[in-house]
Amino acid sequence: MSKRDYYEVLNVEKNASEAELKKSYRRLAMKYHPDRNPDSKEAEEKFKEAKEAYEILSDPKKRAAYDQFGHAGVDPSAGAGGAGASNFGDVFGDIFGDIFGGGGGSGGRSSGGRRVYRGADLRYNLELDLEDAVHGTTVKIRIPTKVPCHTCQGTGAEKGTSAETCSTCNGMGQVRIQQGFFSPQQTCPKCHGQGKVIQSPCKTCHGSGVVQEYKTLSVKVPPGVDTGDRIRLSGEGEAGEAGGPPGDLYVHMHVKEHPIFVRQENDLYCEVPIDIVTAALGGQLEVPTLDGRVTLKIPAETQTGKMFRMRGKGVKSVRGGTQGDLICKVLVETPVNLNSEQRELLEEFQKTCNKNVKSHTPKSHSWLDGVKKFFDEMRQNIS
Repeated sequence: MSKRDYYEVLNVEKNASEAELKKSYRRLAMKYHPDRNPDSKEAEEKFKEAKEAYEILSDPKKRAAYDQFGHAGVDPSAGAGGAGASNFGDVFGDIFGDIFGGGGGSGGRSSGGRRVYRGADLRYNLELDLEDAVHGTTVKIRIPTKVPCHTCQGTGAEKGTSAETCSTCNGMGQVRIQQGFFSPQQTCPKCHGQGKVIQSPCKTCHGSGVVQEYKTLSVKVPPGVDTGDRIRLSGEGEAGEAGGPPGDLYVHMHVKEHPIFVRQENDLYCEVPIDIVTAALGGQLEVPTLDGRVTLKIPAETQTGKMFRMRGKGVKSVRGGTQGDLICKVLVETPVNLNSEQRELLEEFQKTCNKNVKSHTPKSHSWLDGVKKFFDEMRQNIS
């Protein structure tokens, strides 16, 4: 497939909105759809090209990667879900409907002539602790899924029998109806687009060719993932109908709240309470990181809300780049449950501070001056 610029393929500007992308994409899809151009290889290639471009540009993450790195920043096949020229209906069914056979192009035909369909993609929401998301882990998940019927091997027909050619559409899966000057196609009402009719359905799967089971999968979570990231497990979705290829499984990450840390992109934030003596005189204390404890030096006269940055103690993104930082916010804690001796000491301390308020509590003094000025101006306005 030609690797032209995706914006050029869709004939839109680089700042095109989602609505503009969709409008242009639909126009090209209608023009070059294989059902409208059955004998044109060029039309098929243009159709595939437009499909690939839209799949990339309609996804915000893929579009951002493409804008920054071009074709090297995206994997076109990943967004297509393993579908090539034979997988049109799953993307365009909402556009074309029964005009082109009700999405009949979403599959091919089996060796027996019966139409097959790719299985549905599945989604699994995986909750992770922050530690596992940052360092990576391997987890086992158990999911319900449809798999090929073991009794009929996915054919849908009872053992020893097979599907027969539909007498209504002669195996085409579509019939034409006359509407004035037009003669559009629609899905065959007897075989529902299959082209084959099963006279003796399998008693296990009732003719569908698939049954529901549970399976356990091992998911390798790379270091640095965050909420909203996803992992694609190719071929682990639902089994296709009538022996069609399986869909994919998308594992979506959700990182649980942590009792100490809050993650913002690659940085970690935490609050560190300190006593008033340490805040006034300075000192050092141990603070936690996801890799163990480190020493944080507190300078004298530290005020509550002061932020300290510890370089390289944050998260390294799954997409690479430099490692983030740990930002510690200091909260000066007021002592509680004081005894009489402690109260007397604090009262004596306050008396010594009151002798030179500007020097010891400059912010408090400045604030009081501002309040006094505010009320003075108010009284002048009233008078």
